[in-house]
Amino acid sequence: MDKRRQIPDISDSAVPLVSEVLVLDEAGRQKTISIPGERPLTVYVDKQELVTLMTIGGAPEALVLGYLKNQRFVKSLDEILSIQVDWDVESAAVVTRDGIKELKQRQEKRTVTTGCGQGTIFGDILTDLNDIALNNEARLDQETLISIVDKVRQHKSIYKQAGSVHGCALFRGAEMIMFVEDVGRHNAVDAIAGRMWLEAISGEDLVFYTTGRLTSEMVIKGAQMGIPFLLSRSGVTQMGLDMARRVGLTLFGRCSGEHFLLFSGEHRFQPS
Repeated sequence: MDKRRQIPDISDSAVPLVSEVLVLDEAGRQKTISIPGERPLTVYVDKQELVTLMTIGGAPEALVLGYLKNQRFVKSLDEILSIQVDWDVESAAVVTRDGIKELKQRQEKRTVTTGCGQGTIFGDILTDLNDIALNNEARLDQETLISIVDKVRQHKSIYKQAGSVHGCALFRGAEMIMFVEDVGRHNAVDAIAGRMWLEAISGEDLVFYTTGRLTSEMVIKGAQMGIPFLLSRSGVTQMGLDMARRVGLTLFGRCSGEHFLLFSGEHRFQPS
């Protein structure tokens, strides 16, 4: 890791991810089940309100950091001095070194997306896409792809315990290096982006898996993270596919068991 990197001062404010509640089943029997948490987290940047994210609260600081990065509010980790989450007031206070230029103007231009839990892009959705260059030398073989799908299926998750969440995972080859769940798939990908940034992890040879559909926003975020492969248990939208082709990203959908559909970036895939 570059010793000159300035790491922000961040809190560690994860909260319990599930709660137990009493319910009645179809036969009138009382049962105790687990349900995922859902909490509002209002993000303030230099005391100016930016956005409220709905989250289970498993990695709130990484979520905020990844959100700021993927929304292109900040480009360098050095720009952020601190991120402090306080669940008593359901807020995250971000302090920057020199402020964010044109913050108010960028907030005025919003694109409402198909995202669940968080569905807004600030500014121009196509900004900086032409500057993204994904690794064309990266390769993913069929055996590794099937192994990734199987490892996600077997992974202990909130979804298996309580349902109602999306999961995202980051792989290097068949090795899972991160797994994050949240009420919205965009929150999960932002949290992974934040952790990658804090840990100086390059995406150039990584594979990103999500349980959610691959929309244009998901593809853009994956490309901004420098990841050449996106896999989804769900499907792909037309604009998501258009964006993937535009940035040269390898896109797989309907991944289940040994089945999958390859939508774009065929040159990186090595079939059995």
